Amino acid sequence: MVVRMKAPVRPGRRMQLNWTVLVLAPLFSGLAHADHDHSHVLPELEVKAHAHDSDSQLHQRMVDSADTASLLQDYAGVYSYQAGGISALPNIRGMNDNRIRILVDGAELTAACANNMNAPLTYISPASVANVSVLAGITPVSMGGDSIAGTITVDSARPAYSSSADAWLYQGSFSTIYRSNNNGLSTALNATAASDNLSFNFTSTMDRGQSYQDGNGRKVRASQFERHIQALTIGAKGENEDFVLRLSHQEVPHQGFPNQYMDLVGNTADSINASYRRHFGWGELDTRFYWQQVSHEMGFFSSEKTGMMPMKTRGKDMGYNIKATIPLDDVHILRVGNDFHRNTLDDYWPPVAGTMMGPRTFVNINDGRRDRLGVFAEVESQWNSRWSSLLGARVDHVRTSTGEVQSYGSMMGAADNAAAIAFNAGSRSARDNHVDLTATGKYEFSDTVGVEFGYARKTRSPNLYERYSWGQGQMARNMIGWFGDANGYVGNPDLKPEKANTISATLDWHDAEKKSWQAKVTPYFTYVQDYIGVEQVGFVAAGNRANLRFDNQDARFYGIDMEGAKQLWQGTALGEGRLRANLAWTRGERTNGDSLYQIMPLNARISLEQKKGAWSNGVDVQFVDSKTRVDDARLEPETGGYTLVDWRSSYQWTKARLDFSVTNLFDRYYALPVGGVNYADWKVNGSIGAMGPVAGMGRSVNVGLTLDF
Repeated sequence: MVVRMKAPVRPGRRMQLNWTVLVLAPLFSGLAHADHDHSHVLPELEVKAHAHDSDSQLHQRMVDSADTASLLQDYAGVYSYQAGGISALPNIRGMNDNRIRILVDGAELTAACANNMNAPLTYISPASVANVSVLAGITPVSMGGDSIAGTITVDSARPAYSSSADAWLYQGSFSTIYRSNNNGLSTALNATAASDNLSFNFTSTMDRGQSYQDGNGRKVRASQFERHIQALTIGAKGENEDFVLRLSHQEVPHQGFPNQYMDLVGNTADSINASYRRHFGWGELDTRFYWQQVSHEMGFFSSEKTGMMPMKTRGKDMGYNIKATIPLDDVHILRVGNDFHRNTLDDYWPPVAGTMMGPRTFVNINDGRRDRLGVFAEVESQWNSRWSSLLGARVDHVRTSTGEVQSYGSMMGAADNAAAIAFNAGSRSARDNHVDLTATGKYEFSDTVGVEFGYARKTRSPNLYERYSWGQGQMARNMIGWFGDANGYVGNPDLKPEKANTISATLDWHDAEKKSWQAKVTPYFTYVQDYIGVEQVGFVAAGNRANLRFDNQDARFYGIDMEGAKQLWQGTALGEGRLRANLAWTRGERTNGDSLYQIMPLNARISLEQKKGAWSNGVDVQFVDSKTRVDDARLEPETGGYTLVDWRSSYQWTKARLDFSVTNLFDRYYALPVGGVNYADWKVNGSIGAMGPVAGMGRSVNVGLTLDF
């Protein structure tokens, strides 16, 4: 594709503690990294993208997976937990997607599904991604509020323009990718026609795959998927301004979920995204408006997971953000702004004749609404050549509400009948006020050593499902939850907002030119008051599962991220060689010492990369420690440690590119440490015994071809 991504550090993989330390110690003691693109917008915790071989790394990620969340795999402390084949949910330092502000082309999108099957990153294919950025922990207030874990931004390419006023630019590309393990196929068409001030771009992507096989050759049932996205981008620019309008349509005919009771049987979304930026004598004004409408349905579509229970959701996201950047003098830059986001939701389950699911429609969320209005101000200061700082404050007002609900009305559903009456009689609206603060600093001791440090207070209000899911019957409980644990959940209208206090520091060693080597070590600590966890309110014998209620608790997260890279050789017969690595260790626990859910165990990645002329090659090794600290309240399974090896190679011609990779080269069987439980396998095997963990994908041979025109 004719797109460019600031590609993240490409490290290796994971293993047990003793081997991880032995492997990484020489690298971090020697210090390393090259071509580091370093910006000051919260530098101390920004896992910043890197410019080295950006096109190459983007293509390789496109080849390996159709899931946009896979583009995050190279950031230390960032991982995703298993959902559908294109719906993995991001996690930053132990905190999941609902606690992360995820922006797709600057728009804040909300999952319109009780299982988060249509999470924000499902609305853009990896083939359309031009830039990925991750800010972990301490996020500038100008990047938004109502989140406590960090910010992920994923952007498609900006409009291209002709370099001549007398001639139009015509360019495009077509790519196709095949993945052997799940018989997967992805295609992408990109076409642009542009003058020097007007640009038209059309993209069309398709991703599909069958259920994959694990390292033992067994099918992981209900992991198939299909997705189609078309987008039209119109750009216009003047001497000091530019305007971009994106129109997008997405269809997902089906997507299986091995760790959920149901599958996705239809998701259609239409969106409008418009941005306007202008430079004035006093500074820059940046504005954006976005709108998206989603029609979503869960059900059953294959013999790999059978049943009969339609669940439908209609959701809308709309909002705007306005930001002014004003240089006050040679030292200080002021940013001020205002933003608004509205999410509306209707979640209802049509009756099924001849069953207890009727005779009425089950109304789970009726005219749900979540509005957030915020204002912010921050000052970035470059005090001298060594000292810099960033100070910011933000205030948000969040209002949530929902209308009256109803049960199926069946005499066998007495628990839901009573719960609906009680819910309708109670309070169904809430107002929360947030105050966020950010203070960071950076000091360069020398040309080779620096430190970045900071503090942040961040706040997040509950989502509509956490507050307003009301069903007390077992089936109604089982339909709620995006955690892949097959437990039953019920909401809590009395939930308070989460308030997170984070401190962190990054020590950065590098060569004077920041080209040959670099190493970064980032310890962090976050205390979350009123963390939205769960309490057990019952136990289900079938499958050894629990019934849970969302509840406020206090929690803490702490750990360390390490990143490094070193140029091993350059200008030799082998071209250029580079070693990259990272390591992440996170602990998440309630203040009583109980472990929290889906915390990634100690993990590391190491990559050896070689490039000569048109050839690029690499070997990636991933180490993951065994997972023995699990969330007992959610009955989280333990998993063993493992080591995976991937091999990749590519060749670039003038107008064509060939990518080849083999993931899980040795066809290793392993259980995903944050993948939840394999409900689909348990059900097809007679619903007997406890549910085991979901297995990862076995060996896959992947080939991609891109043609430019």
